[in-house]
Amino acid sequence: MIQTTVVGSYPVPMWLKVISNRESLRDAMLAVIKTQELAGIDLVADGELYRWDVNHAETNGMIDYFLRPLSGIRNELTRAELKQWRQQAGMGFRAKPPAIVIDQIESGALDLQADYALYRELSTLPKKFTVTSPYMLAKTLFDDFYRDLDTLVMALADVLKEQLEEIDADVIQVDEANVTGNPQDGALAARAINRVLEGVQGTKAVHLCFGNYGGQRIQQGTYQQIVEFLNSLEVDHLVLELARRPSDDLAILPEINDRIGLGIGVIDIKDNVVESKEVVAERIEVVADRVGEERIQYIHPDCGFWMLPRSVSDAKMRAMVEGRDLFQGRPSR
Repeated sequence: MIQTTVVGSYPVPMWLKVISNRESLRDAMLAVIKTQELAGIDLVADGELYRWDVNHAETNGMIDYFLRPLSGIRNELTRAELKQWRQQAGMGFRAKPPAIVIDQIESGALDLQADYALYRELSTLPKKFTVTSPYMLAKTLFDDFYRDLDTLVMALADVLKEQLEEIDADVIQVDEANVTGNPQDGALAARAINRVLEGVQGTKAVHLCFGNYGGQRIQQGTYQQIVEFLNSLEVDHLVLELARRPSDDLAILPEINDRIGLGIGVIDIKDNVVESKEVVAERIEVVADRVGEERIQYIHPDCGFWMLPRSVSDAKMRAMVEGRDLFQGRPSR
């Protein structure tokens, strides 16, 4: 059976924006998990709500949350440092870097085990836990210590590897939305992701997309440019943005090594229009015709829901489950 899941994030409930304490966070997680359960989602996520910070709402904590607690970095930059960083290419979606690297990077106060523990007992359903790729994190930093991208990326990979070894989620997912626009770094990004996942106890997944900031795509590129990168990943399945991608991108799916299961995006998260179950079923069928239904392990949205209204996100999840059921010939829930 094709399983349904979400990529990770969910719109931040209003009360968490107003009162950001542990009790309101737990209540928000409960609401997110129950919403997924009612929609019929098979593999749930915590909404990535533990990352919420009103000071960094524009990236939903995808970058800043992981970097700011680390030792070896400074969170504030001088004007001269900011000017130097802004001369780097590809940083137009940020006003400034999350931090500057000034010494050897170590875990510092980052404690992903505690973040997962808050969510672990809130559901009996299979759960996933997500982290941002070390390559993507490194690309946003101003590095004034290693001064070498490879070394910086692998230092971050070692930190995340150590953190994830203690987490027993059913699925650990690494999110990468930068290499899609920088295929020349595919070998480095794959090496780092594989390092992160070395000690993972459960199923290993990697999410690939082309960015979602303000509902806009950030990276320019195609999946064809990163096929070698995809096949270098030591993972159980991929989580691919496909609903909003050009149809030409589907041509690469048969080129992905058949040891790697496919998760296919069937929900467009850059649009408030809620797909019908027929549209979802058709998107599954198009991929099944290319690679065989047995290759499809999961269907999911293209990316996280955090930019959408809650009502739209909830309706899209229900449509996704109903579309899967229609495709597989079972009655809607």
